[in-house]
Amino acid sequence: MSQSASLMGFVHRRRRGAELLLLVLALAVGIGAYAAVGLGVEGVVPTDLVGYGGWLTALILAAHVTMRLTAPYADPVLLPVVAAINGLGLAVIHRLDLAKEAAGRPHDFAQQQLTWMTLGVVLFIAALVVLRDHRVLQRFTYTFGLAAIVLLLLPLVPGLGTEKNGARIWILVGPFSFQPGEVAKVLLVVAFAGYLVPHRDALALAGRRLLFLDLPRGRDLGPILAMWLVSLGVLVFQRDLGSSLLFFGLFLVMLYVATERPGWLVLGTGLFALGAFAGYTAFAHVQTRVDVWLRPMDFYSDADGAKSFQIVEALFGMGWGGLIGRGFGGGSPDRVPFAESDFIVAAIGEELGLTGVIAVILLYGLIVERALRTALICRDGFGKLVALGLGSVFALQVFVVIGGVTKLIPLTGLTTPFLSYGGSSLVANWVIIALLSRISDQARRPVPDLSVPDDSDSDTTQVVKLPS
Repeated sequence: MSQSASLMGFVHRRRRGAELLLLVLALAVGIGAYAAVGLGVEGVVPTDLVGYGGWLTALILAAHVTMRLTAPYADPVLLPVVAAINGLGLAVIHRLDLAKEAAGRPHDFAQQQLTWMTLGVVLFIAALVVLRDHRVLQRFTYTFGLAAIVLLLLPLVPGLGTEKNGARIWILVGPFSFQPGEVAKVLLVVAFAGYLVPHRDALALAGRRLLFLDLPRGRDLGPILAMWLVSLGVLVFQRDLGSSLLFFGLFLVMLYVATERPGWLVLGTGLFALGAFAGYTAFAHVQTRVDVWLRPMDFYSDADGAKSFQIVEALFGMGWGGLIGRGFGGGSPDRVPFAESDFIVAAIGEELGLTGVIAVILLYGLIVERALRTALICRDGFGKLVALGLGSVFALQVFVVIGGVTKLIPLTGLTTPFLSYGGSSLVANWVIIALLSRISDQARRPVPDLSVPDDSDSDTTQVVKLPS
């Protein structure tokens, strides 16, 4: 056996065959759930099952083929997990559409979501084809940062921004509404990573020591104070508690990992607690969120609009679902307002039970785990921080959404990635998966042994394996 052949066993394999097998299972989840909805609600298999299943299969196979051609060493688990979550979300949204149609309030959210998924997969493919090296993004650090701030401010522009469900986080472009914060979170991850890589040594310098903790120097507090003010601005002017927590938490996690200084975590947590307390004492909408969280039954039949109707109905539904759920068609998830978006986890808990909710959480955990694994094996600091940041986006967003639905924390208004109805969120999250795939492809590629001289007559290539 040649030296090249012996070394090949120590490099990451492409694993596209394993990805294809997992994609078959993911498609079985999505298409099977769609068929189960028809059987459970109407007693027959949906008439459009072949067309729906064929289109879903075509989208996922197109993404898989693109991975084979442009990112052959990318993580083989990311795409199947996303396909399974997205397929399940489409089926649950279709279930809610049928319930509303039976109640005389017809909607076609599932068809619209499939259209948004198509656009998301197209952008996933375009990102992999156009972006062949993630390190190119570091050149646009401040451009992306400025663009993210502009996007966050757009909903405040009169005539352009609009308020929905008490939060001013949407803009109207013709007949379409768009949530710019979903794009801003991707740009912020790249901007944070690009800023922290060259400045982390200075930010890691210790200042005063308090007990057993080295606090940062006063001169280095500018970035965290700026992000604190931005997050407070989102909370105050846009009334969006979820995005405020997401953006500040994201920056704090990336700052801590880049500097390895626990003092930043303590300082950041203190700043957020101070801002949250100030927001609670100064703004009625924050007080309402907290009061509804602490005493939901007191507001369930409130004369001015039953402020806790959503959360109480969601808790009733999940309690009725129990461990294994009522089955598709056996519950009444449409009783919860906006069940297809903010409270889709409650619909899953009612009809698929605690088992279904745990399965969904585990799938999200796999995405975060694969992102952190990619960050660990990535060879450049910028890629490490971007992968970490993108994984943190999923972790924080899923925590605040499911935590709000289950009354662990106050409701925040974020969407559940790939699961909830919403075009802005779905498209942005498909781009995030494309970026993670590109970074993992670069990280898992075999590295040429530079100690071996280049011989054009040789038909072998020696590679070495970085520790994983």
